[in-house]
Amino acid sequence: MIIRRTFEEQLQELQDDMLRLGRFVEEALSKSMEALAKQDFTLAKQVIADDDFADDMDFGIQARAMQLLALQQPMARDLRMVGASLRIVVDLERIGDHAVDIAKFVRSLAGQTYSKPLADMAKLGDLSRKMVGDALQAFVNHDIELAVQVARDDDAVDDLCDYVQNELLSQMRDDPTRVEQCTRLLLVARNLERVADHATNMVEYIYYVETGQMRQLAREEHGHEALMEIETAERNAVMGRGVLDHHQREIKTSETGVALMGNLPDGENFKNGSSGHESKT
Repeated sequence: MIIRRTFEEQLQELQDDMLRLGRFVEEALSKSMEALAKQDFTLAKQVIADDDFADDMDFGIQARAMQLLALQQPMARDLRMVGASLRIVVDLERIGDHAVDIAKFVRSLAGQTYSKPLADMAKLGDLSRKMVGDALQAFVNHDIELAVQVARDDDAVDDLCDYVQNELLSQMRDDPTRVEQCTRLLLVARNLERVADHATNMVEYIYYVETGQMRQLAREEHGHEALMEIETAERNAVMGRGVLDHHQREIKTSETGVALMGNLPDGENFKNGSSGHESKT
């Protein structure tokens, strides 16, 4: 019983450290986007300097997880939790790296006037950061539904990222002097898209811990939406064919009636209402 209690305490400490790392990289991402919007070089330097803390936590969590596997030999859900922790912590560390990369772009963009406001880029950052926060919440609350929702949200990030990148490419075509700036902003957008991908990876592992099923949630949700679009298109097509067939039947019936009327003998059309004179005998 004491051994089991010790293991549960160690497992809880592992989860607490993962949550601490998650909140740290989430905050780093927020700071890097703020530094980008305000061109705050000092804040960007802070994000870069603090990355060592995330690296140290990543190493410590992985070491602790490996120790639990070796010494405690967990089973069932406990085994899934420790194994998933080894994967989730890698995604968290990579999110921290993306925050640092964005902060480095702030340094290279220092002193430049943005060709257009970064409203869409800021929204992209908010969506990506929300996915990370929701993934951490799903981890804490063992929330499967929230995990699935995070995977579903990845499509919105991808769509907005495509829009932002197309806008930046358009600016580059219109004004070649903006190529260098827009190229760096393209890379910022790419980093934010990767943050969302790592959040999606996290919730897939969380789903596995809680259910014992390993599923590619993002692909399934994307496939489900595509299937719904296809079904809607097919349903509209069927309805369109039905309306067309109805109109064609009406036209055919009308044409048939006209043809029949035209085939009647002269005067037959007015047989019942004829006003012709009868011959006298």
